[in-house]
Parts: sequence; structure tokens; C-alpha cells
Amino acid sequence: MTHKIKLEGLRVYGHHGVFEFERAYGQWFVIDATVWLDASAASATDDIGATLHYGSLADALVENAKVNPVDLLETLADRLLAVVFELGGESVQKAKVTVHKPNAPIEHEFGDVSVTVKGKRRDG
Repeated sequence: MTHKIKLEGLRVYGHHGVFEFERAYGQWFVIDATVWLDASAASATDDIGATLHYGSLADALVENAKVNPVDLLETLADRLLAVVFELGGESVQKAKVTVHKPNAPIEHEFGDVSVTVKGKRRDG
């Protein structure tokens, strides 16, 4: 059985970006993560230890996004996707992470800038 855990609007202050002022002053980023996993054991036993704890997922994503600044949202999104698979272990079948940069340095009015990456566990 496949279950879906969805975490939306996770805010973190980071220093990612290609411009020096982004690195120096930082800005807010917003992370969405969707994880498809087999949580059958967790639902059968009502045991949080048998599933991906969304609080632990939020902590891990925030801690990772706060350190080691990168130039590109693509790089950060890939890194956060790896965190999901590492934290979720073998139960994670596939995942999707979106990183939003609501204050991107664009000289035009805009609603959102984001990068989304998807992945699935490879067998073997």
C-alpha cells in the first residue's frame, strides 16, 4: 500500500544565490516535499517509528537548507531530495521537492520562482 506525506510551505532563511548580496544577506526560501512510501507497518501498528516522521523530515530539510550555500535552486533541490531518501530509508518509493525563492532578484513583479525535482528509488 502506498501512502503520501506532503509537507508544504516550510520556511527557511538561507544564503543561496549567484549574487554576492544574496550570499551576504540571505533571504527566505520555501520548501515543499511530497513523499510516497509504504507505511503499511506504521498504519497496522500505529507506530510512528515505522514511518517517515514529518516533523523529523521538516527538521532535516531546514537544517540542510541553512548550510553550505549554493548558486542554483536546482542544486539545493537535488540536495534536499537526497535528504528525503536518506531519512526515509527503504520505505520511500518516490519523492518530489520544490524550492521556492519568493524574493528572487528579478526586476519585474512576479508571483513565484521555484524549481522542482522528482526521484524514485532504484531497485538493486
